[in-house]
Amino acid sequence: MAKTRIVTIDLNFQNKTQAIASYLIKGLDSVVLIESGPGSTLSALEAGLAKEGLSPRDVTHVLLTHIHLDHAGAAGWLSRQGAEIYVHPNGAPHLLNPEKLIASATRIYGDRMEALWGEFLPVEQSQLKVPQDAEEISIGSLKFIAINTPGHAEHHYSYVFEDICFSGDVGGVRIPGFPYMRAPMPPPELHFGRWRESLSRLRQLKPSRIAPTHYGIFEDADWQLGQLGSILDASEKWLEQIMLSDPSVEELREKFSLWMEDQGREQGLSEEAIQAYALANPLGMSADGLIRYWKKFRADNSTNVTPKP
Repeated sequence: MAKTRIVTIDLNFQNKTQAIASYLIKGLDSVVLIESGPGSTLSALEAGLAKEGLSPRDVTHVLLTHIHLDHAGAAGWLSRQGAEIYVHPNGAPHLLNPEKLIASATRIYGDRMEALWGEFLPVEQSQLKVPQDAEEISIGSLKFIAINTPGHAEHHYSYVFEDICFSGDVGGVRIPGFPYMRAPMPPPELHFGRWRESLSRLRQLKPSRIAPTHYGIFEDADWQLGQLGSILDASEKWLEQIMLSDPSVEELREKFSLWMEDQGREQGLSEEAIQAYALANPLGMSADGLIRYWKKFRADNSTNVTPKP
């Protein structure tokens, strides 16, 4: 059976190509997007749709992998154009009432919020759909399966469609042209054990292609998921060694950035690729996620994965 055509729309985040994607799939009577992208990239989304002879009002469904601003920021606006918005149960309340989400992001980004992310409107309640884990989402002749994949975030779904897995962030960050990946590890819900379980679950489904939101469609899904597992192992081992000296948050950020920069140099990344990786996966954010994970799950040297109260 012929594969359904999937269009990668480059959202040109911060005027950088290959940083954030939205994936377009046209059915007989539907127009589906995987990810809305942030509100700041709506003009690029409209331009990408226009190349296919479409406008935002033609979008019938948006499947969000999770509610972080780079993935879901424009979902509320699209719901007001008539699109149904699909999201993980843990993320749904924050799309209806995004005040806490916006406040949390504002503490991180400060006066850069508007330039980075644009407007984050609430999703219209009548347009919000909340599938359950392993539920098949039927959109005309198009069939998607929502797979609960925590580790990067507790509100994360991956979507399997035909032979492709739309992996959001749980499948890693990978810029085309380089055999190199990074694991985006922001606070507050990074969890290595659950992330490994998510990767194992996706590998068992045996997709042949994988489409991370950052960035593009790759033909070697099993390699990518396996490679990311190795990256998680290396990152946790690095964290265990670094925390022996009880560094401050600032010291850990600096050490982590140097570690990542060394990896980039070893891989021969171009300046353009380095910039794309930095936009898709800010190193300071991952460093903060690592130290929060350590304090929450590992500071007592316990192997118990149950969070402290």
